[in-house]
Amino acid sequence: MTEKQRAVLAVEALKKEYPDAICSLTYTEPLQLLIATRLSAQCTDARVNMVTPALFERFPTLNAFCDGPVEDIEEIIRSCGLYKTKARDIYAMCNKLRSDYNGVVPDTVEELTKLPGVGRKTANLVVGDIYHKPAVVTDTHCIRICGRLGLSEGKEPLKVEKQLRAVLPMDEANDFCHRLVLHGRAVCDARKPKCEICCMRAFCKYAQETPVAEKKEGKK
Repeated sequence: MTEKQRAVLAVEALKKEYPDAICSLTYTEPLQLLIATRLSAQCTDARVNMVTPALFERFPTLNAFCDGPVEDIEEIIRSCGLYKTKARDIYAMCNKLRSDYNGVVPDTVEELTKLPGVGRKTANLVVGDIYHKPAVVTDTHCIRICGRLGLSEGKEPLKVEKQLRAVLPMDEANDFCHRLVLHGRAVCDARKPKCEICCMRAFCKYAQETPVAEKKEGKK
């Protein structure tokens, strides 16, 4: 079986298992998704969704974020961790959007990654969810599960993204990545994946080696 064939099987299996492929972050406009995704770094989406309502009420527009003060952003997002860095990035990001992009969130990964604090993961999420362009969001779930499936190798996000772009049907890639998050939470756990109930066990490389993997985990 080729990697492309395995990728198609994975796409179809996850589509049946999780028909509703939606972003787990709550937002109503592009800027809100951009900010929420920045907050999600080393923080759960659930926590971000608890924080953003108050943040977006206090700062309802791009201009409101630009006018600050940044200390108010810090206070509201404190529970998301790394709050000083994130607040500084959000403030700088919004000011760059206003000064360089006429307040419009860019629609390409190349332009989005010019914004402070925005990496390829965030950029791909925005491009895929907001502008509905082919995108591959290589978050921890994606990297872990695709590695186990045999669709990618290594843990460096950009390398994994390139590998997946070469094998995935790109019109399905964005939804596929959302479904990987759901599957990672429900089944393909980082420490002890539930291979026995996985919808992809028939063609997953890791699942075929589960007995060996379990022995190794038991020694840790």
